[in-house]
Amino acid sequence: MESLKGILPALITPFDDEGRVSRRGLEALLPRLFEAGVHGTYICGTTGEGLLMPVAMRCEVAEIAVAHTPKGHSAIVHVGASAFEDARDLARHASRIGATAISSLPPSGPGFGFSEARRYYAALAAASDLPLVVYYFPEVYPSIRTLDQLEEVCALPNVVGVKFTDFDLSVMSAVAKPGRVVFNGRDEVLAAGLLMGAHGGIGSFYNLVPEQFVDIDALARAGRWSEVRVRQDAVNALITAVLRFPLFPAIKQMLTWSGIACGGCLVPRSGLSVEQQDALRKALAAPAVRAVLPEEWRV
Repeated sequence: MESLKGILPALITPFDDEGRVSRRGLEALLPRLFEAGVHGTYICGTTGEGLLMPVAMRCEVAEIAVAHTPKGHSAIVHVGASAFEDARDLARHASRIGATAISSLPPSGPGFGFSEARRYYAALAAASDLPLVVYYFPEVYPSIRTLDQLEEVCALPNVVGVKFTDFDLSVMSAVAKPGRVVFNGRDEVLAAGLLMGAHGGIGSFYNLVPEQFVDIDALARAGRWSEVRVRQDAVNALITAVLRFPLFPAIKQMLTWSGIACGGCLVPRSGLSVEQQDALRKALAAPAVRAVLPEEWRV
């Protein structure tokens, strides 16, 4: 529990031109993130395209990421899968390679309600000896959508907390009880999430400007809330600009421009068109956005 806190990038997964995991890309990205002060990573989640990968590829990514996690930092492996047997096997693999915890989105699709989600999490929590972080994302995965349902799942044995991806922070505040870890999942409101009881954040934009989010977290811990708001507003200028484009291809394109070859996204996602790349470059040139980007890779 002590290591499950702070700023955890929802790690993107670099691929080569054949769609294979790029070890070289991961081994370039991970040190950059840890040198920026992040406290761990969240591996093979939605941002990392985990749900689009076969099990063997997900295991490969997890092994690389865990092996390059410094001592005292956390490595949470997202193990959610359409087939429970795959999720179970991924959870057991995460335990074998020394991950800190596992996490999973709830089941999705027609016919899945709360009873199925609870059953899924109970079985997954019992499948390995690693603590489980539930993933609350009611906008996209509505099988868990109320505070009472979230509380019931969090009370299951071996469930230690929740990745909270929603804008209703009153629910976050209610679920952030002693002995339970809560990660804010909406990058735009990390500052507010920390104020409402989150122990840290897990986010996609942490791949791009990890220093900014590390500073927001540190300032919040020090109670310097006026500075926190200024830093959050500055980061939100970047977020607003990038969200005009397909998110994951845009993040990968920006990292590639910064010198970390990330390749494209897995099918069915496509990369940015030439026109979109040009438009993204122009968006990043806006003064408010340039102010947030590291000097060495402003485009």
